[in-house]
Amino acid sequence: MEFDAVVVGNGIAGTVAAYYLAKHGFRTALIDKSDTFSESNTYQAQGGISYQGERDSIDLRFQDIMSAGAGICNPEAVEIVAEDGPGLIEEILINEFNVSFSKKNDGSLDITEEAAHSVKRILHSFDTTGRSVLEAAIAAVRKQDKVAYLSNYTAVDIITWHHHSFDKLRMYRPLTALGVYALDNRNKKVERILSKMVVLASGGMGRIYLHTTNPVSATGDGYAMAARAGARLINMEFTQFHPTTLYHPKGENFLISEAVRGEGGIITDISGKAFMHKYHEKKDLAPRDIVTRAILNELLETGEKYVLLDVSAIGKEHIPVRFPHIYQTCLDIGIDITEQPIPIVPAFHFSCGGVMTDINGRTNIERLYAAGEVACTGLHGANRLASTSLLEAMVFGKRIADYAKNNRETVLGFEYPEVPEWIDTGIIDTIDPALIKQDWTYLQNIMWNYVGPIRNKKRLRRALIDLKNLREDIENFYRDAIMDRKLIELRNAIQTGAIIAEHAWTNRESLGAHYRVD
Repeated sequence: MEFDAVVVGNGIAGTVAAYYLAKHGFRTALIDKSDTFSESNTYQAQGGISYQGERDSIDLRFQDIMSAGAGICNPEAVEIVAEDGPGLIEEILINEFNVSFSKKNDGSLDITEEAAHSVKRILHSFDTTGRSVLEAAIAAVRKQDKVAYLSNYTAVDIITWHHHSFDKLRMYRPLTALGVYALDNRNKKVERILSKMVVLASGGMGRIYLHTTNPVSATGDGYAMAARAGARLINMEFTQFHPTTLYHPKGENFLISEAVRGEGGIITDISGKAFMHKYHEKKDLAPRDIVTRAILNELLETGEKYVLLDVSAIGKEHIPVRFPHIYQTCLDIGIDITEQPIPIVPAFHFSCGGVMTDINGRTNIERLYAAGEVACTGLHGANRLASTSLLEAMVFGKRIADYAKNNRETVLGFEYPEVPEWIDTGIIDTIDPALIKQDWTYLQNIMWNYVGPIRNKKRLRRALIDLKNLREDIENFYRDAIMDRKLIELRNAIQTGAIIAEHAWTNRESLGAHYRVD
């Protein structure tokens, strides 16, 4: 297969990039490793997207993002998002994609508050904002005849001139992306997909942690593929943990949106006593890293397994209307949040680091772009401000497409070197699911216990040793096995975990989401 552009990932970054690339006349492939778009982090997003409110300004939005990021955000990226974000929400999401956002009784948009924002500026669709945005985006993409939607394909590796071409002089060429090798999950055949540009929009890697809000697809594929191709990754130690996820011994960690606290929810110990005033002047609306560590400290002191989120101040009648998804999910496991508090614990939520890009999504590898959580524009610095992830993905997904449009001759005027088809060397026909499950459990425990919300030298050293051994084992197994999505994901997850541990080990300064007690 051959295209002008191939986009890896079908969240908001990938769909916006694919949609506008197609509108600009580029033949585009959109790769989705599942057969349902509900696996993406975008689909899971609840709270909303940072927009604009009364008494708001570009300067105020700029300062809020910079403050949350502990002062190490990239000012250029922050300025672009603060200045262009609201207009692009209107242009893309409201006017182009026709997203149905929540409104007040008078028909105006319902703008709410979230932690660390100076004013109310969060646009939402009840408590399923990501789902509403992505359903509209996918519908718009499917109407573009220049987009080939390749569902059930798992990207294996980025094809590069250095690693994969037959060019005898390739060692003298600049690092250049030529496409991707992708596994058709249905027939286990790896396809060579050549393209003039590759856009990584593969999302995050939360599944490498024992506790996470992320879906099953968030296995770090993009980080690992980019690293193997020679891309530069930065800020990978800044792993954000969300302070409020539903605690349920037999279930998955379910995100309790920041918007719940924005509407008046209060975190308490199990006796109902509030404690956030001891840790920050903004109390329950403090930045996520501070709230997370506060909860962990309370759990350590009390020996309990969870704390509580009291939502009674929101009002019995308003809770099911404002938070229908959260209300129903809790009700399904026997918790009526109109009558009782929600048991909560922290869990991994978002990676502030990633593949380093400029403001047009370009990486250090020619013709390789990145957007969304897998990318690092520097917008988030050491810690992400609530409801800026969808915003960043949308803004920079479109900037990539616009850059390609403005440099059409350069993008399209490129001749491929000879690139081989994928050569399958697998001799092991079946993969023992017990081995896969055990390696995942081992990895997740390493990351949570040693590279989790609270870190130190001894924990990180142990993580590096254990991850090195685990990676060697999986690489040997990978070389001999047939291609399989679960094996590809495990390999990528282990490599991504090792990258995070290395960055956390190197950075001895506690800052934002990277907290070292030593």
